[in-house]
Amino acid sequence: MISFGYTLFTEQAPPRQLVSDAVAAEAAGFDFAVSSDHYFPWLDSQGHASYCWSVLGAVAQATSRLELMTYVTCPIIRYHPAVVAQKAATVQLLSEGRFTLGVGAGENLNEHIVARGWPPVNVRHDMLEEALHIIGRLFDGGYVTHRGEHFHVDSAKVWDLPEQRVPIAVAVSGPQSIRRFATLSDHLVATEPKSELVRNWDEARSGTMVHSRKIGQQPMCFDADRDAAVARAHDQMRWFAGGWKVNSELPSTAAFAAASQFARPADVAEAIPCGDDVGAFVESVRPFAEAGFTDIALVQIGGGHQEPFFPFARDRLLPALRAEFG
Repeated sequence: MISFGYTLFTEQAPPRQLVSDAVAAEAAGFDFAVSSDHYFPWLDSQGHASYCWSVLGAVAQATSRLELMTYVTCPIIRYHPAVVAQKAATVQLLSEGRFTLGVGAGENLNEHIVARGWPPVNVRHDMLEEALHIIGRLFDGGYVTHRGEHFHVDSAKVWDLPEQRVPIAVAVSGPQSIRRFATLSDHLVATEPKSELVRNWDEARSGTMVHSRKIGQQPMCFDADRDAAVARAHDQMRWFAGGWKVNSELPSTAAFAAASQFARPADVAEAIPCGDDVGAFVESVRPFAEAGFTDIALVQIGGGHQEPFFPFARDRLLPALRAEFG
């Protein structure tokens, strides 16, 4: 059975709305909510980028059933891994065991702000591997001292640890990242519905006993006026087709605007379902289901268009998705 989630898109709505959207998502029947963790939006037209950890703390208190997750946070440059471990443990306590720490190797867009430069992907993977070792040791309890190639830790300890250890999900894109991170984490995160990712992940974790989730994400733009939905998706998500390898390197919203300047509304509508056709939304999810993903977080594009989306999701979309995919 596939679980369906709602994306708290911090780039398109202010923090108080994100909290109220999470409450509405729980009431509509979503199983979980994921939150982006960015310092910048991808495009100026999105207009927001609040601190997701504060939002998640508020959401943890405003909801009672909804599972929560970062999708994803980067524990290697803007945040030190010891601080990420403390934040994750705190949200797990506030949510009473509903939190998963999703991590990845980051994007230049958000990490450049601390002026430490933007290393190549192989170095970022080295940093992420070291960060995961630090986070894991802190989750084990006790004092941690570490002097590594990229991080130093001096007698750190997370004093408020939850009884239920925080699960870790890692964003991967191919065999190299799977080999490095599959046994250092619990769950897989991927933005592309590739069956080989799921297969290679399961093979890499064949010796473990922990059930591993495979968590994907699918954007959509609901609106009774399809033309308005297409225009909104083009305005805010035309960068989406750039691909992870390109998007992770771009340093600014101006760079994202330049990289996507030739994307046409029709191009965006081919990649992202727009309008109110439930069948089109269901079909957009099918590649993830067929690839073996267990969890799919939906993105409703447009911060000011969330309120009409929730009744649609409750009454039509979620029932159709569950009828089709169990």
